[in-house]
Amino acid sequence: MKLITTPSTLFLALFAALALTAHAEGEPSAPASNHWPAFSWDRVPLYMHIRKAKNFTEDEIKYLATFPLVTFEKTTGSETFQSTEDGTLAAAKAVKEINPSTKVLYYRNVIVHWGTYKTNAEIEKMPGAFLVGKEGKTKLNWGKTEAYDLTNPQFRELWVGNVKQLCADPLIDGVFLDGIVKVLSPGYLKRDIGKEGKAALVEGYKTMMTETRQAIGPDKIMLANVLRVGIPDNGLEAIKQFDGSYLEHFETFGEKAAKRDYLAKSIETFQKAAREGYMIAMTVGLSEMNTEDGERNLHKTDEIRKGLGANEDYSKRFNYLLSLFLVCAEKYSYFLAHDGYHAFRKNKVWMTRPAEFDRPLGPPKGPAVQDGYIYTREFAHAKVRVDIENEVGEIEWLEPEKI
Repeated sequence: MKLITTPSTLFLALFAALALTAHAEGEPSAPASNHWPAFSWDRVPLYMHIRKAKNFTEDEIKYLATFPLVTFEKTTGSETFQSTEDGTLAAAKAVKEINPSTKVLYYRNVIVHWGTYKTNAEIEKMPGAFLVGKEGKTKLNWGKTEAYDLTNPQFRELWVGNVKQLCADPLIDGVFLDGIVKVLSPGYLKRDIGKEGKAALVEGYKTMMTETRQAIGPDKIMLANVLRVGIPDNGLEAIKQFDGSYLEHFETFGEKAAKRDYLAKSIETFQKAAREGYMIAMTVGLSEMNTEDGERNLHKTDEIRKGLGANEDYSKRFNYLLSLFLVCAEKYSYFLAHDGYHAFRKNKVWMTRPAEFDRPLGPPKGPAVQDGYIYTREFAHAKVRVDIENEVGEIEWLEPEKI
């Protein structure tokens, strides 16, 4: 077949190329209903982030299919299907057979070498795939796992190729990118690889994200764990390479004033990104922060929480967390309150649905109003008040006669 080229087709091709380049170089993504998750203010918009090394049960798949956006975490299906890649594809297929509109994301970490991936066989035999620290130290992530050398073009090509291969499957709607906060945190790995090595790592990361967008194209979602108080610009500049951000470590531990001020900055960051049109997947733990792991908490790059007790009443904290979400949320903001990312019986809230998620919400009447450390906001069917100093959230769900 002969390809006929006209001025109009050349213009369209040039426009598409320019659009992709602009996106890759950091222009904000505009919401596009053809590839972003469904969104509605009718009820609280929800997100799911989960892993299970064995196959999900039929009931679990039905539950997962009720969410507009799902990330299948590392280890998903790796015991049953021998790799995370095949496990993720199997889980995605099962979900989409029930609800084709659910958007499914494939998990990859940009710096931590997690096991269970099929592609690891190639990575582990590649010279220079991992960073080497002082005295030949190789396990630089908490002394437990290797850290990728993102300055290595050969490694980047392999890593990006793996993401491209999964995203080329119609079952996968995009990629969830983790570990970015580690790369961008000024102190993380610096003592092991030095100031210049750290700067080069950051540049290598930026290049790899640009290469990822070019590889998977503009119609696949790139959701990154990138917004975090404490990294440069709280991640508001870095988010420009992506469609949006997962949001964890919204709170911090420590003295009351420090916790309060950190949370106020988290709220401000969420609100700013959401108002600019970025997708936000706010993921918050129902249990208390675990402050015993000194090394990880020192860097504040991972949120470590204790599990909920068997008879623990978490309703007060749930209302507080939901209130925090509602004073920040905009279109394409989604909420998850969890008790860990594992799909098993010890996870107290797995396969449950709070009554609040079935109450009519309706669109917001405007942005939240801040008065010191108290935030209020009204929706068509709810009034929200959250006091972050005292960690209390109140939601008044309006009955029809009060509307």
